[in-house]
Amino acid sequence: MPLVDPSTVAPPRRLVIFGGFFFVGFFFSSSSVSASVHSYIGEKFAPKGNAFVLHGGSEGLFASLPDPNATAGLGDAFIRFEKITFTRMEQSVENSKSTDSIVVQAIIFEVEDRETIGGSAYGGQRAVCCTPDLAKLGACTQGKVIYRPSSRNPNWPQVLAATFNGKDLVATLPSQSIPITRTGMYNLYFVYCDPTLNGLVRDGKTVWKNPTGYLPGRMAPLMNFYGFMSLAFVILGMFWFSQYVRFWREVLPLQNCITFVIALGMFEMTLWYFEYAKFNETGFRPMGITFWAVTFGTVKRTVSRIIILVVSMGFGVVRPTLGGLTSKVIMLGATFFLASETLELVENVGAVSDLAGKARLILVLPVAFLDAFFILWIFTSLSKTLDKLQARRLMAKLDIYRKFTNALVVAVVVSVCWIGYELYFKSSDVYNEQWQTAWIISAFWQVLSFSLLCVIAALWAPSQNSMRYAYSDDGTEDFEREDSLFLIKPGPNPSKDARSSTSLMEAKVAVGTNTTASHDEDGEEDKRE
Repeated sequence: MPLVDPSTVAPPRRLVIFGGFFFVGFFFSSSSVSASVHSYIGEKFAPKGNAFVLHGGSEGLFASLPDPNATAGLGDAFIRFEKITFTRMEQSVENSKSTDSIVVQAIIFEVEDRETIGGSAYGGQRAVCCTPDLAKLGACTQGKVIYRPSSRNPNWPQVLAATFNGKDLVATLPSQSIPITRTGMYNLYFVYCDPTLNGLVRDGKTVWKNPTGYLPGRMAPLMNFYGFMSLAFVILGMFWFSQYVRFWREVLPLQNCITFVIALGMFEMTLWYFEYAKFNETGFRPMGITFWAVTFGTVKRTVSRIIILVVSMGFGVVRPTLGGLTSKVIMLGATFFLASETLELVENVGAVSDLAGKARLILVLPVAFLDAFFILWIFTSLSKTLDKLQARRLMAKLDIYRKFTNALVVAVVVSVCWIGYELYFKSSDVYNEQWQTAWIISAFWQVLSFSLLCVIAALWAPSQNSMRYAYSDDGTEDFEREDSLFLIKPGPNPSKDARSSTSLMEAKVAVGTNTTASHDEDGEEDKRE
């Protein structure tokens, strides 16, 4: 039985059909939570096979940089144990029949060496703790973890031990640092084999550090990525706001909403960058910055979806209001915000390891369902709006809506393909061996949503012709609508009164015509005479 449990590996964060492709004094708290500094407070062990195991952390670590001129501490990679204690219950001491020493071990190994942990006698069931049969073969010491030296990394796995002597209630793990000399995904587990220690509690902390700071290896590239995205939003903002200032008299309500989304994106990317920078510098994840980064991102995604939905309905273009749909749109947006905010807070605030734990299915499913509902409603509304524009022969508006529809279709197709790739990536990388490229999964959604935002900004950029895309109540569109309806279906049969009036008018015209003709003939006769 392998010590690393594949069930602890996080599933794709974006099991959501929409999956984030729609673009769409902040430091309120000085408190922080553990991140690269893994704190353990009163945690208990769980049975696994013939052992009792407690996960201590999993992070991608790069090898220390061999730079003798580097600043002290900079360039070093290590895992440091600080004040790790194990406390057993008094009842377990009373039930113990032996006064011999009982060992609790901490084992650190690189994920590629996971097969070196555990063993079996005569090809039987794999065990983590040494069994009597294996002890007789001299393969291990009974009561301790089974492991073999790694063929890839000399002196690994690293095993530390804390010992209960006699009736001791507390055992302490010696404080020390384990240098990292080889790049890899490292796992830490605390293990004991004696069942008399049932109820054992762990306290203390471990500090994990990469050569460039405290960011876990899989998160480290995201700091530079968010810095790049912040710059990208600044460039987009400069273009948009320059157009906004030049043609502010022609600005439409839709363009005000796009301005709001761009501003939210700027704040979100900047906050994420500073969140990772602070994390990398101190080893603690700042709760305040993380909270606001998540919140700005959730507000941006919610507003973006609502904007795309109301534009798809033709609001401000072919209809002045949403009518009775307004409350439904607001309710859908509010529900999505609550579901998405809860999911993002759970996934980001206080995230410790490069392994995110079991799937939070109860939080992922509502967001996935709401995203799917957004997609269905958007494309259904777009289809109706395009039909109306074509029937009314509003060619300028029809052209921009066709481009808008094409952009959304491309975004949806690309999103579905990427979700398929993400599922493949996660299913084929059960133990996070490809941790150095895993950051691309989440970064892609940011790039795709930003790309779609750029397309929207280009289509609806403020200009001197902005008002041509606005809804007009001067009667022109009503006239076009009536004309198009006349061409599409026959008009209603005239009533009896209408037929009588028409006949009377025709009779009057005929009489007038005959009278005129008679006068003309009389005149001609007079001339001949």
